[in-house]
Amino acid sequence: MHLPTHFPARLAGATAMACAATLIPVAALATTRFTSAAVPAPSTPRCASADLVVWLDVPPGNDYAGGADYYLEFTNLSGQACTLRGYPGVSAVSLSGSQLGSPAGWGAPVTTTVTLASGTTATARLQINDPTAYSNRCLLPPPWQQPWRGWTAPTAAGLRVFPPNQFAPKVIPYPFAACAHTGPVYIHAGPVTPGGPPD
Repeated sequence: MHLPTHFPARLAGATAMACAATLIPVAALATTRFTSAAVPAPSTPRCASADLVVWLDVPPGNDYAGGADYYLEFTNLSGQACTLRGYPGVSAVSLSGSQLGSPAGWGAPVTTTVTLASGTTATARLQINDPTAYSNRCLLPPPWQQPWRGWTAPTAAGLRVFPPNQFAPKVIPYPFAACAHTGPVYIHAGPVTPGGPPD
């Protein structure tokens, strides 16, 4: 049996067409993968302490028997959007910058992230209880050292506030009765929420 002389040419052409058909999906897949692997959009950064103005809002009629309610406000002045998530770190400080008593207590973990456009504000509720209602550990003796007579709580010069997930604090001047020693947790901070304090 003799094969036609044009058989190798046909075979070669068919082989080339099969290879080309196989390569087209591969090339298309490679193109698709390359396109989907484009550089993703950058995520919004966390708000650094330097990006924020932190201040204390004292609502009218905020005090009650045993304590007072306040709001910490965080305003983004960085010129770009940034995020806050979780609780601020808060403690009372003396004029010399020493911490007075234990830092603020927190509630349950928070999963909500607050995005702050430049110029906008987030808020965290702050409760400061009367430290003398907890124990005598919060009191300081007078110079004459008479047991528990005339002992008073020290006066804080203000609040040291760490924005969530930051290690550089802001100090807000505001005098209030503080605790002399660590132990009783007389300050409680809430998580940051978008917007200013409720009306």
